[in-house]
Parts: sequence; structure tokens; C-alpha cells
Amino acid sequence: MAFYQRIRDLREDADKTQTDIAQYLGTTAQYYGKYEKGEREIPFLRAIQLAEYYDVSLDYLAGRTNFPKGKDNMPFQEDALYILEKYATLTERNKGRLEQFLDDLCEQQGEDTFRQKEA
Repeated sequence: MAFYQRIRDLREDADKTQTDIAQYLGTTAQYYGKYEKGEREIPFLRAIQLAEYYDVSLDYLAGRTNFPKGKDNMPFQEDALYILEKYATLTERNKGRLEQFLDDLCEQQGEDTFRQKEA
């Protein structure tokens, strides 16, 4: 995933405008828009500001990981990590769709399966 797409997705998921983020960074919306389009490199200090604003790691912001807080903060087994990594790349809308699909799948599977696991 391109670094620029990630900052756009984060902004959209936060329901913010380019103007909102530009004001936070102390720049103009037009200049910030060039970051999202990949027309301008984002200075390191601004990347840090964005990571702090969205409460994500710089690695996540840069597309080096799909875990917003970084892989070191994920105490799961490898198969679960794979699923979570894929989930983290989804937009909020698609996360909701996936959650609904999982709910439907669990219903189809039936409660008996879950009772067996609890026992």
C-alpha cells in the first residue's frame, strides 16, 4: 500500500477534511493534498505529527506494517495475526461488512459448535 493512500484512508476514516489536517499540520489544504497524491514528499516531522494525530505507528503510516500500533503490540498466534493484518487494511465500511459476514457465518454454524468449545 502506498504511503499516500494510507494517509488519505486514515483521514477519511477519521471523517476529516484535507483542510482539517492541513490546519493541524500548519500548512494549506492544497499543499497537504499534494502529500495525499504523492506529488510532495512528507517531511519526517510532519509524518510524526500525523502518526501522533491518528495514534498509529510510523511503520503503519509508512505502510511497513498493517498493524496500526505495530506488530510488537499484537499478542496473537501467527494465523490470527494474518487475519488481523488483512482486517487492518480495510476501510471502516468494509470492516463493518466483514463483521456482519462473520456474525452470519457464526449463526449458520450454530450455537452447538460454540457450546462444544466452551466445555
